[in-house]
Amino acid sequence: MTEAENQGTDEDREYRVVVNHEEQYAIWPASRENAPGWRDSGFRGTRADCLDHIDRVWTDMRPLSVR
Repeated sequence: MTEAENQGTDEDREYRVVVNHEEQYAIWPASRENAPGWRDSGFRGTRADCLDHIDRVWTDMRPLSVR
């Protein structure tokens, strides 16, 4: 079984919400190490749960350096 097959579908895979130094949000597979420049925000869940969380907390989409 390949790594992609072992990970499951987007619906059942666990994700976490990550944030960068500009306070921009993204989702990242919970099983993978964060990409450089990104840190955990403290929220985990399904893809849909993470995207809903981002919709609630990321109210000003401008990068921090522009605000």
